[in-house]
Amino acid sequence: MGIIDTVSSALSTDAENDDVDVDASRGAYWCDDCGVRVRDVNVDEEGFDRDAEGAPLCPDCGDAMRFERAYEDGCAC
Repeated sequence: MGIIDTVSSALSTDAENDDVDVDASRGAYWCDDCGVRVRDVNVDEEGFDRDAEGAPLCPDCGDAMRFERAYEDGCAC
């Protein structure tokens, strides 16, 4: 059963890592015109510029992006 235990362990580790990311995220920023989306926890990491209020600017059109909260299932998608 070594292979089954290894696969189970790998799958449970991935699920645990996903939960950590989901818990840290409160939602995502969207550009309605361009369809660009970035999770709130990735804005700085991906190098998005920000406007005076702190909202990220769309890299395609330069407009401020709209914040949308995560749904109850914890997904910021």
